Amino acid sequence: MPASAPVAVDALLQQLFEIDNERQAATEAGIPALMRLADVAERDTGQANTVRCFLLGLYNGYRFPFNLVMLRGLDKALFDDCMAVLTLDARATAQEVHRYLEHGCDRFERWAQGGAA
Repeated sequence: MPASAPVAVDALLQQLFEIDNERQAATEAGIPALMRLADVAERDTGQANTVRCFLLGLYNGYRFPFNLVMLRGLDKALFDDCMAVLTLDARATAQEVHRYLEHGCDRFERWAQGGAA
């Protein structure tokens, strides 16, 4: 075994450890943020519409394209929650975003058909 093999194995293990930590952090921040955003999406306001559009874009970006400029209209807390959910969707990848919510498929489809409850 070449002398560099243990170093390569250590580097790989460190990288896997860092990826796992990133996934855990994304999950711990992202799921509560998603729950808050889902509650906002049920309302009938301009910010709620932006949140719905953002979540639908994560749900199916081909079907629901989302213009990122819309995020500028959100208050800081909602913007931060969107970023946490985006990180969850991009880094944790345990499941699709709607599957974290109870009746997620139905909720997202309702939002797609007309918005708030």
